[in-house]
Amino acid sequence: MSAPLGGDRLALDITAEARTRLEVTTAAATIALRGSTTDPATYDVRLTVGDDASLHWLPQPLISAHGSTLHQTYRVELAGSARLLLREEQLLGRSAEPPGRLTTRLTVRRDGRPILDQHTDLGAGAPAWDGPAVLGGHRTTGQLLLIAPDLHAPPEPVLLGDPLRGHGVLAPLADSAALLATAVAPTLAQLRRLLDAALAQVPHAGTSP
Repeated sequence: MSAPLGGDRLALDITAEARTRLEVTTAAATIALRGSTTDPATYDVRLTVGDDASLHWLPQPLISAHGSTLHQTYRVELAGSARLLLREEQLLGRSAEPPGRLTTRLTVRRDGRPILDQHTDLGAGAPAWDGPAVLGGHRTTGQLLLIAPDLHAPPEPVLLGDPLRGHGVLAPLADSAALLATAVAPTLAQLRRLLDAALAQVPHAGTSP
C-alpha cells in the first residue's frame, strides 16, 4: 500500500484465539511516503496468540521512500504454548534514491515474560546507520522470529551468507523456545534467500498453521 504518509496514524490488532491457525500477509509492499506535513507517521501492530494457537505474520516488504519518516512498533503477546513465525523485510530507499527515516521497535512477551525488546533507527539522520556495525553499505535488512514450545534450536549461532552478497546470523534467544535470524543484503531477493536459509536450519520449527 502507498501509505503511511507523513502524519498518518495506522494500527493493526490481530488475535489468533486458542487452538486456531492464522496466516497474515499483504497484497503488496508497504511504502512510507512524505506527506503534506513534516510530522512522522506511525504504524503500530499488535499480535496476540492464544493457547495452542499458531500465527504466521508474513507481510510484503516495507519501503522507506526519500523524505518519509515512519515510527513502527510491534507488540507481541504469546501464551506459553503458542507458536509464532514473524518475518519483516525493509528496503531503505527506492531505486536510485536515498532513504527516509525509519525507526522500529519489536517487543515480545511469552507467558507474561519479556523475551525480546529490540529497537532500530535507520536512514536519513540516524547515527552510523550505514556503517560497518549496522547495514555495512547494504540497502535491505530483515529478520525472522521463530517461537514454539517444541522448537529444535541450534545450540550455537549460525552464520549465513557473506559480506558482499549479504549475510546474517541465526541465534537462540535466552528463552529456549525462541530463535531470531537477522540479515542485511544488497537487494530484497538476496535478503529473502538469507531468511529462507535461516528457516531451513531449523528441521522442525513447530509453527505449521
